[in-house]
Amino acid sequence: MDMITEAKQVAKHEAARAAKGAKGAAAAATHGEYLTFRLGGEEYGIDILRVQEIRSYEQPTRIANSPNFLKGVVNLRGVIVPIIDLRVKLGCNTADFNAFTVVIVLNIMGRVVGAVVDSVSDVLELSTDQVKPAPGMNSQVDMSFITGIANVGERMLILMDITALMSAADMGLIENVQAA
Repeated sequence: MDMITEAKQVAKHEAARAAKGAKGAAAAATHGEYLTFRLGGEEYGIDILRVQEIRSYEQPTRIANSPNFLKGVVNLRGVIVPIIDLRVKLGCNTADFNAFTVVIVLNIMGRVVGAVVDSVSDVLELSTDQVKPAPGMNSQVDMSFITGIANVGERMLILMDITALMSAADMGLIENVQAA
C-alpha cells in the first residue's frame, strides 16, 4: 500500500469538499465522507474531516506507567503526538505490525492524536439512507462510540465517532474544560 497515494486521495477529497462551499454545507446534512480502515477482520469508518494525515507506523517513545493501548509518543514536525493502538483499545484479535500498519493522524478538539490501525482502505461518500443505526448488543466494543452500520456492496462498515472515543475519560487525552 502506498501511503503517499492514500494521503493524496484524502487531500483530493478534502479539496473537492472545500470547493463545494455553501452548496457542500447543505449536502453535508444528508451525507458524509468517511475514511475506512481495518481493525482485525472488521472494517470501520470515521469522519474524514477529523483526519489530518496518514503515516506509516514508526515505533513511538514509550511512556512509563501508561495504559497498554497508549503505545507512546512521536514528534510530528515539532508537535508531540500520543499514539493510540485502536486494535488494543477496542479488543481486536490482531496487534501485529506489518507493512500495511499505519497511523491515522487525527485532529480531535484541537488536539493532534495518532491512531494505529491494521490498514487504510479508502474514502467513501455515504448517504443517510445507506447508514443504519447500530443494534444494541453485548460486545467488546463500547457501542456508545458506534454511530451506525453501513452496507457498501458486500462490505459492512462500522461507523465510529472517533471524537467521542478519543475524548473519553479513560483515554486521558482531552481535558474536559468546565467553568469553575
